[in-house]
Parts: sequence; C-alpha cells; structure tokens
Amino acid sequence: MANNDKLANAAAQGDIGKVIQLLNNGADPNGISSFGRTPIQVMKMGCPAVCRLLLEHGADPNRQDNQQIALIHDVAREGFLDTLKVLVEFGMADTNLRDKNNCLPIDLAKQNNHWEVVKYLGNLKQGD
Repeated sequence: MANNDKLANAAAQGDIGKVIQLLNNGADPNGISSFGRTPIQVMKMGCPAVCRLLLEHGADPNRQDNQQIALIHDVAREGFLDTLKVLVEFGMADTNLRDKNNCLPIDLAKQNNHWEVVKYLGNLKQGD
C-alpha cells in the first residue's frame, strides 16, 4: 500500500498514532490516495486532534472534491463543532467557501439543524 493510501486510511480511522508515525516518516499531508482524495478530506470528522495534526503538517483544508466539497462543508453539515473550531482557529479554512450547490458551510449547518455550528459561524461573520 502506498504512503498516500496509508495516511488517508489512518486519518479516516482517526488513528492519531499512525498519522503521527506516517507524517514523521515523510508522508505527504496533501498526497492523493488511490481514491483521489487527501487525508484531510477523508479524516474522521470527530477527531479534532487528527485535523490539527494534518494542518500543522501543511494539509490544505480548502481542497475540494469533484462536488466542490471541502472538509469545512462536511463538518458543518454533520455538526462536528470541535473539528470546525480547529479549522477556523488554525486560520487556514475558508468559511466563505461555496460548494457545487452554492452553499456556504453555515447554510449546510442550517439545513441539518446544527444550531451550535450555525451560532459559531454566525458569530465569526459578526466579527468581520
């Protein structure tokens, strides 16, 4: 199995120990897996520590798939506030990134009744 697939699999499983090991051994945090996605695109959304680790190693949180969906869309749609906070606090994720349907992360949170996420993203807007 190629390193890109190993890192993507470890991130998807939320295996922080394996993610650390692979990154320390030179795995590319933006490497494309055999499924055409990067580790941050497939990471276990409920693992903010994996998200932080990938970001610290240079992962691009704004990379979109063929549906123009980035991690910030996924975590907002699914209500993973802790991981969303890591993305925003790290300062690289674009909260104004639109998906294929022209939806912002806050729109996806509203559509799925994740009101804590909506409030958090709404407060960011007010701070602009």
